[in-house]
Amino acid sequence: MTERPLIIKGKAFVLTDINGKMINSIDTDMIFHNKYVWITDINEMGQYALDNLEGWKDFAKCIETEKWEILIVGQNFGAGSSRQQAVDCFKSLGIKAIIGESFGAIYKRNAINSGMPLIQLDNFDVASIDTSDELILDLKEGKLDNQTKKNNVPIKPMSQVQTDIYLAGDLFAYGSTID
Repeated sequence: MTERPLIIKGKAFVLTDINGKMINSIDTDMIFHNKYVWITDINEMGQYALDNLEGWKDFAKCIETEKWEILIVGQNFGAGSSRQQAVDCFKSLGIKAIIGESFGAIYKRNAINSGMPLIQLDNFDVASIDTSDELILDLKEGKLDNQTKKNNVPIKPMSQVQTDIYLAGDLFAYGSTID
């Protein structure tokens, strides 16, 4: 098993509309459309990430080109169905964590079970992070340091169970460690 870091470093990508406003209530159909649900290989999922969200058909190409690793989203991200591919498509692209104002309940549970860190920032100020800002996310201590802007934001640390699942890799790996 590969050691997973509790400190994640990477470039931010802020998901906004063409006017620079956060997009709220992005549902799982916009994240990973149901016409692709037949895809079960996680390595093939990334190319379809956000392909049904207006203005973001080329999201996967942008992520791969720019090497963004931390996704910044608005309110109610992942609303809708229990489609696991809506989490796995981001893992496929190398996204290490998702930071947002709030998440759909099922999406949040799927992400935790998959070992994808979701960080909720209440009353998130989009101006505090720009696309390509270098971030350091401390999952254990609960800190988000923006190295580009030289500021930090306190975050709620992951729960112990969420941390244990993340460190194990996913819920199945975590379950195999319990006697």
